[in-house]
Amino acid sequence: MALHHAEPGEIVDVRPLGAKLRQGINATLVLTDRLQVFRFILPAGEEFAEHKVHGEIIVQCIEGEVEFSSRGKQQVLRPGELVYLAGDDPHALRGRCDASVLVTIVSEKQHHA
Repeated sequence: MALHHAEPGEIVDVRPLGAKLRQGINATLVLTDRLQVFRFILPAGEEFAEHKVHGEIIVQCIEGEVEFSSRGKQQVLRPGELVYLAGDDPHALRGRCDASVLVTIVSEKQHHA
């Protein structure tokens, strides 16, 4: 069964999950040839090890706090804040407390579902 991705013009709920955060799942919300938007859940203490993506990326904190490491520095992303990276910039994330982030990737290449 294919996962549902938003159609053009479809409203997508990206509000904080609140009490349901621990039961939340990582989900791709929008997927086109050049654009991917997904919600990533990062429980307290869990780390998404250093990695890079080929497209430009925006990571926006929806709830909780996330340590964001990139370009030789470590920053804390809080709700309502975002960070932008150029393509192929290595970065890592770690949950300071239960958190969810909205990740947007713009790529020249086609994404594969």
